Amino acid sequence: MNRYTDDFSTDPKILGDHLKFNSGREAQNRFLKAALTERLSTFDPQNLTKHGLPTQKLLNTYERWGQGGFGVVLTGNVIVDSTHLEYAGNAIIFKEGDSEERRELYKKWSSNIKKDGTLAIVQLSHGGRQTPIAIQPHPFSASDVQLVTNPPNHGKPIALTIEQIQTEVIDRFAYAAKFAYETGFDGIELHGAHGYLLSQFTSPTTNKRTDKYGGSLENRLRIILEIYDAIRKQVPKEFIVGIKTNSVEFQSEGTTVEDAKEICKRLEEKGFDFVELSGGTYEKFQFEHQRESTIKREAFFIEVAETIRPVFKNTVVYLTGGFRTTKAMVEAVSSDVTQGIGLGRPITAEPDLPKKILAKTVASAPKNAFDPNNFTHSLFGCITQMEQMGRISLEAHPEIDIMTDISDFTNTETANRYLEVFKDYITNRNIDKSKDFGLLVFD
Repeated sequence: MNRYTDDFSTDPKILGDHLKFNSGREAQNRFLKAALTERLSTFDPQNLTKHGLPTQKLLNTYERWGQGGFGVVLTGNVIVDSTHLEYAGNAIIFKEGDSEERRELYKKWSSNIKKDGTLAIVQLSHGGRQTPIAIQPHPFSASDVQLVTNPPNHGKPIALTIEQIQTEVIDRFAYAAKFAYETGFDGIELHGAHGYLLSQFTSPTTNKRTDKYGGSLENRLRIILEIYDAIRKQVPKEFIVGIKTNSVEFQSEGTTVEDAKEICKRLEEKGFDFVELSGGTYEKFQFEHQRESTIKREAFFIEVAETIRPVFKNTVVYLTGGFRTTKAMVEAVSSDVTQGIGLGRPITAEPDLPKKILAKTVASAPKNAFDPNNFTHSLFGCITQMEQMGRISLEAHPEIDIMTDISDFTNTETANRYLEVFKDYITNRNIDKSKDFGLLVFD
């Protein structure tokens, strides 16, 4: 397997340090399995009790990450409103679909993650205006600013009323957090980044309101702080409540670094257990390097993180996006830019990467043969690898080598063959719109 480096000169010991949260809970090391869009849950909007249920493939996938040596494992988008998904195949927690079956599946999910001492955290999200038009033609948002993409895939949003903000957003997030607690998860992360609903409120690009939820930064942040308070009333103190927030949005009128710094100051004051720093939106989704100076240090948002980091005193900080080598991870922690290391795309190719780094058997992540700045190819490659990870249960087949059934996209021939299949998939999907919710499977 091709890797970024085989240089073992950097000692990874510091990455194995425990991290303690405000709640009193501890992560067994600094590694965070970042949220990824798995799209491995059921999609049945006509039958709410069967809609958004975790499948066995999803449970199997997280069984692998649960044994991968992470301190914290985040789920992908778990949606709090069944009509506002990130994509078909999202897991959902919502009162209208509550059932014993859903609860048992979530209990199994949390159990699979926690087997080796890893903390299991549900990422709670709401698609808002980023909900695909085929799922919701008129999605809720902070304002009626439509998301423009090419090809167009999102409807004209409806601005939430103050009453709806309470009933359709705050109450739903609080309900989902309580559900997560009751089904064995150790905490939740609010998805307040990447252009989803909560960041639609915090960003001036999408928030044009003139009431108490718009205008000043204090007003734009209000919904997140009210969700935090509502959740805290539903769960015990030791239940972890974190948030993913944008460090910068890279677009006109978007959240600036100074805005992000002030937002993070308020999150620290409120008492969030952790903040995961990321960046970008659907319109400017920058999981790539913006400056030559960040390439050497690997993390996409490391320079803005340096500006924001001083506001945190008690809140644990994770930085996600771009880390590939032990050296860069250790340097980021040693220089106090971040306390934790978030890993996303590399751990679909190698779900036990943290365990291997800490054991000094590898010094870096697999280096796939895709164009590093083509996020679409990388995204679908990861989705395919997750589907492959989910085909076999390690509990049922402990003798299986977890790497044998995952496509090795570090191999140029394999990667090129995949891109041919991907090209056909996209072409056919554009011809037949019934395939909009398809999953590209590659054997």
